Amino acid sequence: MSSEPQPEAGSTEPPKGDIVVIAVDGSQQAANAFDWYITHLHKPGNQLILAHSMEVPSMPTRDSWESQTQQGKSKRLELQEKYTALFKELQISGKFIADFEKPGEFVCKVAEQEKATYVVMGTRGLGKIRRTILGSVSDYVVHHSHAPVLVCRQ
Repeated sequence: MSSEPQPEAGSTEPPKGDIVVIAVDGSQQAANAFDWYITHLHKPGNQLILAHSMEVPSMPTRDSWESQTQQGKSKRLELQEKYTALFKELQISGKFIADFEKPGEFVCKVAEQEKATYVVMGTRGLGKIRRTILGSVSDYVVHHSHAPVLVCRQ
């Protein structure tokens, strides 16, 4: 017996797919996670939501703030164009959401707001000590997301 909701008898509407949030940041790990999802999990009807967090600049001077903000916006635009083209090429329904926030918190917020079925993301593969000192976005999302999280390791 399938756990997916089925259309009512006589309905011509296909069953709705999953809502999938994929964290993207321009890294190879994020690209690999996207590719892995497409190859192994994607099915027609799924709605993809790509979440990209542009971290808030940490330097308080006005010049550095504006420079870092502009760099973040440029990177966002580049990623958005790349994935929008991929959506068209693969005939996938989806959208790109970006904001200036801490990455882990942002991915969790997007997943909750969009009522994600699950989240897919990559990992840098930090060792235990480096992960403890630097923190890990994937660890944060695994521990704080209300939706199941699939972390793709290479």
